[in-house]
Amino acid sequence: MTTNARIRIPDGFWNALKQLGVKAPNLVRKAGLPLRVINESFVTIEHYYALWQAYSDIINDIEFGMVQLPTVFETAQYPPAVLAAYHARDYRDALKRMARYKEMCPPETLHIIEEHSNCTIELESFDKGLIEPALLVGTTITFLLELGRRGTGYPIKAKRVEFTHSFAQVNVLKEYFGCPIQIGAKRNRLTLHMEDLDRPFSSYNAELLEVLTPVLEQTLEEQRSNQSITGVVKWLLTRNLTGDKLDIHHISFELGMSERTLQRRLVDEHTNYKEVLKNVRHEQARLYLANPKLEIREVAFLVGYKDQSSFYRAFRDWEGETPLKWRARHLK
Repeated sequence: MTTNARIRIPDGFWNALKQLGVKAPNLVRKAGLPLRVINESFVTIEHYYALWQAYSDIINDIEFGMVQLPTVFETAQYPPAVLAAYHARDYRDALKRMARYKEMCPPETLHIIEEHSNCTIELESFDKGLIEPALLVGTTITFLLELGRRGTGYPIKAKRVEFTHSFAQVNVLKEYFGCPIQIGAKRNRLTLHMEDLDRPFSSYNAELLEVLTPVLEQTLEEQRSNQSITGVVKWLLTRNLTGDKLDIHHISFELGMSERTLQRRLVDEHTNYKEVLKNVRHEQARLYLANPKLEIREVAFLVGYKDQSSFYRAFRDWEGETPLKWRARHLK
């Protein structure tokens, strides 16, 4: 996804801020945006980030903000995609719905990994060229736990929480999540106890889901169809680069089409699957190498290479020089 993506701000956002003593006009002015933003249905990712950064600056207490906003947000004002999660059958169903419909609600996607006794939900920004405010990341992760607590009526505790950002009042976060907090991590992740996923939601509403689900699925399908198939494949590959689902079989399965159909549609757009994957890796490699905090072996992993030597060979084919030389030349 690019910065052309638009984000819908739910009405409940402004009401929740009001409960926390933050007036919408003051927030918008602090963000350097026109007041009409308050009544606009959609804003750009840049403007959305500016609003969250302004909120962070106003309260001057990130930890308080990320814990308080999800808890004061009224359930009745959840947007449809979140309502579908809140009225799900159980916590697992709710998280899966959140991950699926988050595609329609930038600026990040959710990846759910169930392994052994853990369930990990990882946040990934749509646009890695922009720095997502720490308060927004923290609030999103907090909401995922708050959703489970509200739906089940049980004081669920996380198993582990990881933030790429640093926070001054880690004890506040430990108290809310009920688990160890790792700051300065490589990923933004919430890890839950697997048994909590089977807890039923007292808010389960089958009748409402029968109404909401078809509408959300149609909206999701329309959004996908309005993009080129090349763009959709690039987006799916970008979010899966560090995993084991980079072959055309997995991507075509996610798109609900055969491998032959996917290849044909890519050829219609004058490319092919192998070329798209190569371009995604190349683009992401350049982006990661521009961050001097990342080691070359970390960049290799982030763009889907199991070993550093394979990444070196690929990068030489792309740029005609090694990753180290490219970084040295571009970070002068």
